Amino acid sequence: MTEQSSPRPRWFTDTKDGHSQWYVERFRALAAEGADLAGEARFVDAMVERGARILDAGCGAGRLSGELAARGHTVVGLDADPVLIEAARVDHPGPTYGVVDLSELELADVGGEPVDLVVCAGNVMVFLAPGTERRVLANLCAVVRPGGRVVVGFRRDEAYPFERYDADLADLAREGVARVEQRFATWHLDPFTDESDFAVTVLRVG
Repeated sequence: MTEQSSPRPRWFTDTKDGHSQWYVERFRALAAEGADLAGEARFVDAMVERGARILDAGCGAGRLSGELAARGHTVVGLDADPVLIEAARVDHPGPTYGVVDLSELELADVGGEPVDLVVCAGNVMVFLAPGTERRVLANLCAVVRPGGRVVVGFRRDEAYPFERYDADLADLAREGVARVEQRFATWHLDPFTDESDFAVTVLRVG
């Protein structure tokens, strides 16, 4: 990625120096304390056959990618932050990792063949470059086989309000790209309401 081809994600522009390493150390500490960090993996694992091909889009330091690989899936983890990708390779070996801006995601980035499911967790959507959110959603759908799923989870945030998110999803549905299949308020299947501060949305592609 070059700055000329795409604007820089908020992950870089709206955070302090050292934020990436702080993020890495935070989750290392949580893991060492025995925190339950596998909620997203349980959710995703239940939606696919054993040995599925999965893209962890915005994989961060590899927590989810590593858990899904341990559950028997073939996982590609992509993130725009090289610091996080290096930590993922060290802490959670097994998946294939790469430094990729999701606004420029292509089929070649997942091995040249569509995956069965994309998961985009960890508030990735609110850390994208402003104005690229709809493009990212379309890109995620474009690397999934017909009938596969895209699962997106992020917090309510002014950077990408749920109202604009839903408008973008409606556009994708009208274009026949993907449709909303389910929505929850947590990775533990709590029902979503207008007051929910988090949304886990399951899209069916094609």
